[in-house]
This record gives sequence, structure tokens and C-alpha cells, in this order.
Amino acid sequence: MLSVTFVKLALCVYCRSFTNEIVKAYAQDHFFDVVTNLIGLIAVLLANYISDWMDPVGAIILALYTIRTWSLTVLENVNSLVGKSAAPEYLQKLTYLCWNHHKAIKHIDTVRAYTFGSHYFVEVDIVLPSDMPLQTAHDIGESLQEKLELLPEIERAFVHLDYEYSHKPEHAQTHH
Repeated sequence: MLSVTFVKLALCVYCRSFTNEIVKAYAQDHFFDVVTNLIGLIAVLLANYISDWMDPVGAIILALYTIRTWSLTVLENVNSLVGKSAAPEYLQKLTYLCWNHHKAIKHIDTVRAYTFGSHYFVEVDIVLPSDMPLQTAHDIGESLQEKLELLPEIERAFVHLDYEYSHKPEHAQTHH
């Protein structure tokens, strides 16, 4: 058990040297394992050498530590998990990037970005001339999608093409 704890401690230190959020989560998990292993080991030793009631006390401490640690983790990450909208300044940056992507873009109907883990999903609706050939329109949309996905904070981008913007929403849901 002690050797596993040392390995977990080494992995924790190693993972903390990365900037990737997923690797940082591994570091947090390794640290959690180190603490719980040490608490468990101390509780067993105390129960063995001092009194039997130390073992259940150690279990209670482990339970409380687990509840506290993972509750704080959930609170820290809830915005990433629920699809919170990006800050207005970031949406402005995306709008600027879209508007200046190609001279044929006549209007930007919608720009949305919402959290997906530590990154964003982005949806953009652009308006192109109605007489533009499909291949040209497709190439403009695809190159904009690729440009957006090159941004480090974007996980995936969706570019929707239209020829006008004065319509009612196309995906409105009606409930009967």
C-alpha cells in the first residue's frame, strides 16, 4: 500500500507539470488517492496498536474527506458541465473573426459558444448571396469552421449557411 502511495504521489507531481485540464484532473485524482491511502494506513495502524475504535473513525474521516473533495470539484466544474454561454467579449471576438473571414459574407445571423468541458462548442449562422454556387458556399463555410477550430479554446465549431436572415427560427419546436 505504501509503494502504491509513493507511485501515486510521483504521478501527481508529474501530472501537475502539464497545463491540459484533463491531465490536471488526473493529478487531482492521484493526490486524492495519496491522501486516502495515508488516512487508511494511519487508521489501520492506530487500530492495530492503540484501539479498535480507530478503524471506524478513520473510515468516517475518509468518507468526510471524499464528500468534501468531490463536492468542491463538482462546484468548480459545474459551469463546464452544463453548457454555460461564453463571455460577451469572447462572442465579439468570434463575430469579428467570422465577419472578416470572407468578403462574400453578407450578414452574421447568430454566434453562440457554450462550454463543453474545458473548451467551447461554437455555432455560427452566416448569410451568403442567394445566387452563390453551392460549392463556393460550402468551401466558405468549411474554411470558416476550420479557422474556428484552430482556436485553442474551441473543441468543435458548426457553421450553418443561409441566403437570408429575416426568417423565423428554422428549428423552433412546437408542442401539441
